[in-house]
Amino acid sequence: MAEQHTPRSLIVSLYGAYGRGLAPGEEPLPVAELIRLLAVLGVDAPSVRSSVSRLKRRGLLLPRRTADGAAGYALSDDARQLLDDGDRRIYTRTVPKLSDGWVLAVFTVPEAERHKRHLLRSRLARLGFGTAAPGVWIAPARLYEETRHTLERLELSAYVDLFRGEHLGYAATAEAVGRWWDLPSIAKLHEEFLSAHEPVLRAWTSSPGSAEDAYRDYLFALDSWRRLPYADPVLPAELLPQDWPGARSAEVFAALHESLRDRGADFVQPAQPSGGSDRPTGS
Repeated sequence: MAEQHTPRSLIVSLYGAYGRGLAPGEEPLPVAELIRLLAVLGVDAPSVRSSVSRLKRRGLLLPRRTADGAAGYALSDDARQLLDDGDRRIYTRTVPKLSDGWVLAVFTVPEAERHKRHLLRSRLARLGFGTAAPGVWIAPARLYEETRHTLERLELSAYVDLFRGEHLGYAATAEAVGRWWDLPSIAKLHEEFLSAHEPVLRAWTSSPGSAEDAYRDYLFALDSWRRLPYADPVLPAELLPQDWPGARSAEVFAALHESLRDRGADFVQPAQPSGGSDRPTGS
């Protein structure tokens, strides 16, 4: 299946990669720069403006003026917390251990507020939780802090109790995780990432490109990759099939990040000239 990079998702990836700490004094990104940077990714100006409006309505982007008076957008505190939490997922390469244990989310929502029940389920799934039983969700214990931040931000914490623990049986834990998570579907996501972006890494290894190439290839890779650490809870190796593709896809993204992120920053800075070539991209 071909990858789908929506304008809104690409804007979030752009702010996550380059919208924090590059501009002096955390200046907002000017609208004109957003349009320039998204055009390289194949997004037209009306789509940029429409997507920015949606992100503004969600409280993630705030309208601000740059130092020279140009219209721009800065990250809200909620958006910054989301991105900071995301950094730990996207860039941290810790090897999980079975002894780290689990975090359990047990929730009860009154029937009159069933919409919050749906929101809870969908948000826990997006955080990487699996379903152990109706109303009982499970994830590796390291996801506790991010889960707490998310539930508090969405004002859902009153409906949930969080626990830490270990699995004591009766089924073997490796068998149980096959019920808690859809491992074949997660493996397919890793394989799709590898199919799209491993050739890009090989191309950079054999023939480095321009700053614009680096920016474009990195943004597409990041936009694809940043969903995976949420769909995949990153379980200990002893709980996964032997041919699990997750480790390889993580290695490919880490190599692309190391090679391309800082090179791409030269293109993000307006003072730098843009390049261009016919190299393959991650799109």
